[in-house]
Amino acid sequence: MNQFQIINLDDNFVVCIKPARILSTDEPGGMPELVRNALGEPNGCVRTIHRLDRVVSGLMVLARTPQAASELSRQIREGLFDKEYLAVVHGSPDAPKGRLTDLLARDKKERKTYVVTTPDKGVQQAILDYELLQSTESFSEVSVHLITGRTHQIRCQFSSRGLPLVGDRKYSINEDPCEIALWSHRLSFYHPVTGEPLTFSAPAPSIYPWTLFK
Repeated sequence: MNQFQIINLDDNFVVCIKPARILSTDEPGGMPELVRNALGEPNGCVRTIHRLDRVVSGLMVLARTPQAASELSRQIREGLFDKEYLAVVHGSPDAPKGRLTDLLARDKKERKTYVVTTPDKGVQQAILDYELLQSTESFSEVSVHLITGRTHQIRCQFSSRGLPLVGDRKYSINEDPCEIALWSHRLSFYHPVTGEPLTFSAPAPSIYPWTLFK
């Protein structure tokens, strides 16, 4: 299921699967263009309201009207838009569940995020909750609930604890034969017009390393 796929279609938004290596933003080959093509609306309104890293795949919501884009963006700003990920990491966390809190600094030249110990200009607090789902001798599958949404947050916070994500070329020195094992698994938000609470989920694809835990 690591292919583009529309999960839910509404007049105001669309929920779909973003494949790895596809950009979230509105440019040639990006997610809005894929959605327009799939809907047969080459000039239709499709707007990115949240992003997944280019190498990351899974559920994504895009707005289909300016009003929906504005309302969903407000929900994100106010913490009403919940995101849950699945990840496979090297090693195993010390505790079966917990909260990771760090200060993160972004190196724009390297396009990389680092854990730092002191507040400074541009340094942001990053918080996530995780739960260990399954383990093998070498790997662990975890669910991750983002409290904040910093660039490369999950990848950086886990790798800083010696738990790099499988397939991560930027934050891991391991040579894994796969794309990064980070999957946007569940999204919860409120309908931008009716206010109805909505939740969408999709299982991780049946490819390595996810197949280690099927």
